[in-house]
Amino acid sequence: MAHAVAVKKPVSKTDVRARLQRETERFLNQGGRVQAIPQGISGREPGNSNPFVAHTLFCEPEVKRTPVPEVVAAIEARRKSLLKTSTPGKRPPTPRPHRKTIYDDFGEPVRRVWVDK
Repeated sequence: MAHAVAVKKPVSKTDVRARLQRETERFLNQGGRVQAIPQGISGREPGNSNPFVAHTLFCEPEVKRTPVPEVVAAIEARRKSLLKTSTPGKRPPTPRPHRKTIYDDFGEPVRRVWVDK
């Protein structure tokens, strides 16, 4: 078996929120202060691009993940066994009686009878 490579855990929203909270508290503890901005004034400076567009979300290279063959084989075996033991196919319908019209020699209906076929 090859040595397992440690896969970097992706950053979750909880981690991002906690980091932002720590940075905000550090800013305020170091003497920073928050200005009160009147409602309706834009926070962007003229000429600057959108900060959300400038920040790339997926700037890290793709992480190669090492598949574990035993786990993959177990999952595939379970999937195949479920496919084999699934419910049987549709049964043919049971014959039910139905009405049949009896016609005379001229094609006129004479009577209707129930047929079991």
